[in-house]
Amino acid sequence: MQAQKSINLEELSDLCTPWCLHLVGTLRIADHIAAGTNEINDLASAAECDAYALHNVLGYLVDKGIFEETGPGVFALNEVSEGLLDPSRRPDLNGIGGRMAYAWGTLPTYVRTGNSGYHELFGRPFWEDLAANPEVAESFDALMGPAGHGTPDPDFPISGGWESIKTVVDVGGGTGAMLAEILRIRPEIHGTLVDLPGTVARSGEIFQAAGVAERVTTVGQSFFDPLPTGADLYLLKKVLGNWPDQETTAILRRCAEAARPNGRIVILGGVTADDVSHKLTIDKVLLGGKTNTLSEFLVMAGDAGLEVTSAEYEPSGQFVVECRPV
Repeated sequence: MQAQKSINLEELSDLCTPWCLHLVGTLRIADHIAAGTNEINDLASAAECDAYALHNVLGYLVDKGIFEETGPGVFALNEVSEGLLDPSRRPDLNGIGGRMAYAWGTLPTYVRTGNSGYHELFGRPFWEDLAANPEVAESFDALMGPAGHGTPDPDFPISGGWESIKTVVDVGGGTGAMLAEILRIRPEIHGTLVDLPGTVARSGEIFQAAGVAERVTTVGQSFFDPLPTGADLYLLKKVLGNWPDQETTAILRRCAEAARPNGRIVILGGVTADDVSHKLTIDKVLLGGKTNTLSEFLVMAGDAGLEVTSAEYEPSGQFVVECRPV
């Protein structure tokens, strides 16, 4: 029997390290060092902060193996801290990064109630907070798009293949990264992007870059309102897991109404196979959302006027659920 690896509870519960990393990421300390500024007073001046306090932070991170102190108050990058030069890996307390970091402080509310405590800290629920702070919303859209998650994979399987699909509505599709890729590799398809007005307003550049702008319609609205009708396929990608069961059922009901009589709904994310274990993710803390097992989802789909026609893993490992209205 293989010996269990020793687990240090003190290290696991340490909050100093992640907060120091977020701080130096936010201040772009690695960038300043890479540009040749490496003495503590000069670093503090470049980052507009207190030299003594910054020295304490960097000294702590040196002990953790994240930077090197090559002389008193002189710092250098090593293999670990060079990772902070990559914007996609760098912790940042500005924009959505700060919201996500501070939201972990509301974890007790989520665990005690099953609901998000985000409003306790920021004064509004998550989506309302984004609507009231366009700069945070923009950074969230960037995180969800190709810059944050890479180019999405549009080649997920659907029953009967894609040949019969001529129109796709991407429900809650953000700034359109997934829809753009679907249309790019399938020139016979026209698409509609549905999301909040401020979000779809930022989709134009993505559609232009993919060369599909002439085949896209954008609709700025809530997906709790009636959706564009008559499309062949309605896509819900990473939407359902952001909501509790009641709201999930309402979204499904809107999709069923719009898809009748012959459309289909494809769900990527928010539903798992029955044997998948539960795991905590930041979206649950931010939103109080719920990922449902297939058995749980079958009940909600039925309540929404849908029947599940297939549920299977695609080659990439993603679980794909397909429904039709009844």
